[in-house]
Amino acid sequence: MLVRLAIDFENPVKAWWENGGRELWEGLREGFEDNSVVLEESVAASWIAEAERVDGWRDGPDYAPHPITINPVADDEDVRL
Repeated sequence: MLVRLAIDFENPVKAWWENGGRELWEGLREGFEDNSVVLEESVAASWIAEAERVDGWRDGPDYAPHPITINPVADDEDVRL
């Protein structure tokens, strides 16, 4: 199954980005300019586990608790991997 990781722009907390999250995200994107990336679910789960270790991951408001969201990709959606 494919999932999409994306920046949650509704999360106003900067701590995660400043404490190493930005480097983690940029390493995942591999130079792409997009605000999201499509991955196999197992790879995304591994990346999220690492992202959770960075200070600030859980500091967002109830409506946007994390700086990155994870959502399933529809079977009929055309995606680039």
